Amino acid sequence: MLKSGPTNALAAAFVTLAIGTATVPAGAQQTQSRLFEVTKNKKLRVCMYPLYYAISFRNPQTNELTGLDVDLAKELAGDLGAELQFVESSFGTFVADLQASKCEIGMFALGATMKRAQAVEFSKPYMLASVYAVAKNGGKVKAWADLDQPGVKVATLLGSYIEAVAKGYFKNAAIVSVQPPTTREAELTAGRVDAILVDYPTVLRAKEEFDWAISIEPPEKLAPTLVAYAISPGDQIWLNYVNLFIDTIKLDGRLATIAKKHKLDRSIAP
Repeated sequence: MLKSGPTNALAAAFVTLAIGTATVPAGAQQTQSRLFEVTKNKKLRVCMYPLYYAISFRNPQTNELTGLDVDLAKELAGDLGAELQFVESSFGTFVADLQASKCEIGMFALGATMKRAQAVEFSKPYMLASVYAVAKNGGKVKAWADLDQPGVKVATLLGSYIEAVAKGYFKNAAIVSVQPPTTREAELTAGRVDAILVDYPTVLRAKEEFDWAISIEPPEKLAPTLVAYAISPGDQIWLNYVNLFIDTIKLDGRLATIAKKHKLDRSIAP
């Protein structure tokens, strides 16, 4: 685990919280928080999606979880002095998982969209995402302009923010929403779709795993989206702590170091 500076993040969080609640009437102050539960029970449950390459990916050879948010979850648990427990989730189920208290936080590069923000609270952003396409070398899709054509099938992951982008952006292509355990890559490999819409981590995975994979960038960034962590609504104390964690890992260099390790340094939010 990378070490932070001499500042004790947990102590700093409580100072911040004390300042933030000092002007609130005593009867209105928050008395319950997942932060208190985590520090008392010494256990942090993190919802993650185990098929997200470079973010939270379970290596099929070793069965080990690897990726940016796997490492950052370890950092968060370490700062809290808590045991880390991963809970498998997905883009389509993480809201329900948080609402059902299956985990304290969702950490797998979640796009902070306005629609999702109606159901969860998002932290400060730590990454920026945008949409790319991956196609097969020699296939019918060779450039971005080839995508939105009649007869072209484009796959997206069910429940992802990219699915919503695709359905609003493309007028002629058929959008195929893929639900796990089926993968977009498998649909493309089998020829059932002509391209897949993905973010940059998935571009990295496709190029590493398939010698036929070509990446296609839009003429301008498509749907640039803030990437953040998600918690259940109504817990300002826990949200304050998570935000402080993000500020701290930006300041002490942990975020930059871990992002570079996973080839995602170009995606860090300012």
